[in-house]
Amino acid sequence: MHTRTLATAAFTLATLASGVAMAQNQPPAAKTAVEKCYGVSMAGQNDCKAGEGTTCAGTAKMDYQGNAWKNVPAGTCTSIKTPHGMGSLKPF
Repeated sequence: MHTRTLATAAFTLATLASGVAMAQNQPPAAKTAVEKCYGVSMAGQNDCKAGEGTTCAGTAKMDYQGNAWKNVPAGTCTSIKTPHGMGSLKPF
């Protein structure tokens, strides 16, 4: 019984070690390019600065606020439809 336990432990350790070695050989995940898109965030869900009187994330006072931005995948901002029109790359 003791031999079986040692063999199981050795197999588990070898499996873990090979998994770590394989993970170290993987290329780093590519970062997805993003852009600031104004006028598309909901109240309190913007990613950062929302104009006068605000500081950063979560400070937009109203839905689709024109000076509050949200990070979106690059190239998609102006195709995001809102009740007030399309997303904008510049504050409005």
